[in-house]
Amino acid sequence: MQLNNKIIWITGASSGIGEALCYELAGKCEGLILSARRVEELNRVKKNCAAAVQDRIAVLPLDLGNAESLEGRVNEALSIFGRVDVMVHNGGISQRSLAAETLLEVDRRLFEVNFFGTITLTKHLLPHMLNKGYGTFMVVSSMVGKYATPMRSGYSATKMALHGFFDALRAENKKLHVCMVCPGFIKTNVSINALTASGTKQGTMDKAQAKGLSPEYCARKMREALESNAKEIYVAGIKEKFGLFMSRFFPAIFRKLIGRMSVT
Repeated sequence: MQLNNKIIWITGASSGIGEALCYELAGKCEGLILSARRVEELNRVKKNCAAAVQDRIAVLPLDLGNAESLEGRVNEALSIFGRVDVMVHNGGISQRSLAAETLLEVDRRLFEVNFFGTITLTKHLLPHMLNKGYGTFMVVSSMVGKYATPMRSGYSATKMALHGFFDALRAENKKLHVCMVCPGFIKTNVSINALTASGTKQGTMDKAQAKGLSPEYCARKMREALESNAKEIYVAGIKEKFGLFMSRFFPAIFRKLIGRMSVT
């Protein structure tokens, strides 16, 4: 895919992978729409981009947890540049708690933001993409969207659900391209903002997260995936990719080992 004539919309653009992707794509595409809840952070990201391309970057705040507002946000996004060619679903929240201790409302919150918010945007954007005959959805899942680990029960469930939805969407529509992105540990604030069993933020960074790959590296791999029309990529360390291999080809052994792995 050539990016220089594409309008790209990114959720979760105010920090982490989303912010890095903004910098990676700024100047390489026709237009960027940046979305997240914190408008002041979105404006900061925009200002950090080269002055020469800032007129091609728009800020559109939204809350994935407020499904009723998302149809209006899609209409606003379409009015900015007249179209959306690539939708990057990057917004979401994580979790750090045991399944037996996690309040049901925390699981519901995870699904409202990570799954229902994402597919609500998708369904409102679909008619536009189908009418013009093309469109791309890049969905930031996780390695735990491929195999579950301790302390991620609700989070993992939301990411696995996204794979099911978007794999089906891909199969149903030859006009659309879907790329699933599965990051492993990336050095962002995702663990700091992760929900605990009671729904409060964890407030600390996991050791594994602190040693993770850089968001800039992840963003570069995502850009390359868009350019090569990849259907699924894994941006992760050797151990995490080995876990994927084991879960696929030696599931019985993997199930015995996964509970002993350090995931914090």
